[in-house]
Amino acid sequence: MSNPALDAAAEPLVVRSERIDDLGELLALLPPDDALAWVHGGDGLVGWGRAAEFRTSGPDRFAEASEWWRELAAHAVVRDDVDVPGSGLVTFGSFTFSDDADGSVLVVPEVVVGRRDGITWITVIGLGITAPPKLTATPAAAPADGTTFADGPIDSVHWQSLVAQAVSRIEAGELDKVVLARDLVATLAEPLDVRAPLTKLANDYPSCWTFHVDGFFGSTPEMLVRLERGLITSRVLAGTIRRSGDDERDLALAASLARSSKDLEEHEYAVRSVAEALAPHCTSMNVPEAPFVLHLPNVMHLATDVTGVIKDEASALTLAASLHPSAAVGGTPTPAAVALISEIEQLDRGRYAGPVGWIGASGDGEWGIGLRSAQIEADGTQVRLFAGCGIVADSVPADELAESNAKLIPVRDALTP
Repeated sequence: MSNPALDAAAEPLVVRSERIDDLGELLALLPPDDALAWVHGGDGLVGWGRAAEFRTSGPDRFAEASEWWRELAAHAVVRDDVDVPGSGLVTFGSFTFSDDADGSVLVVPEVVVGRRDGITWITVIGLGITAPPKLTATPAAAPADGTTFADGPIDSVHWQSLVAQAVSRIEAGELDKVVLARDLVATLAEPLDVRAPLTKLANDYPSCWTFHVDGFFGSTPEMLVRLERGLITSRVLAGTIRRSGDDERDLALAASLARSSKDLEEHEYAVRSVAEALAPHCTSMNVPEAPFVLHLPNVMHLATDVTGVIKDEASALTLAASLHPSAAVGGTPTPAAVALISEIEQLDRGRYAGPVGWIGASGDGEWGIGLRSAQIEADGTQVRLFAGCGIVADSVPADELAESNAKLIPVRDALTP
């Protein structure tokens, strides 16, 4: 495949990583333009500028992106005095959910600042040796008053009818589970400074991975796959209940979630799909027999951490491609579920529920699922928010609508003053 981005990066990139003093909150260092982010619990990576980029689409988008990245990394001249995951040459990326959608991208920034386990560093990337820039915190403009929210093309009443259709198809034996998504359109009084919602999301949801790549941002609770020095980790979330705000009541709700046959069934499908996708790449795997309940500020999820030891040369991006779409965002059996999504959902998901994250030159990296997310539209005054729910045989449309509304809360709150 010929791609102008590949030609633009034909000259080897020069990369230099060195330790620096801790400068506080990573997101505060971002400039307003070309900001990239992947932060979790105060650690992570932020970047800006574009030393190189690669855009792709279609069913081969992951393979094409992987090949471009291998070639770029193989020819880069790297001096890494830090030697931790995320230092050296890295690229941020985000991929569409569907094979048919445009928008998958890898972006290599000109500057990366990272922090991990008390170590802070800066990486400068370009076509020659460049001195690190002076780093200063720059305040983000908070969203102005007047943000309004409206249903996307499919309103909430119609969406509940789609859930009912899906339940009928499941009861007919066509499939076991399907994930149906809906969107909400935010109209802002002024163009969005994405640093403001990123900061709020990172502060409110520190146990999630807050991200921004090329206009797609959010805070996902779900790690699709992490590859670090031979160890593979994947966090599976499926089965959700909304929090009440009362601690004692929430404990009771957590217990009911852990016993819910509907949610346990949905979760089992998701765990099985991840384990089956990772197994060919692993010498050994650990798949816990029962999930735990992950407590987030707005909802609780059934969660399982699947781990394995890699046995082949697969990169983090290759592993992400083998896992996408998992049952957690597609359904079971996945081909039938994805076909049903295409048939009845009536939504362009874009990069919602697709892999988002980063990869280093070694192939190690982290890819989350683009959940609790939104896409900034053309002029920055419109933002599309997404949420989805796993539909199984005993799903109730009104309950699924309530669950989707709960999942919209993080980004919705981040877009208001």
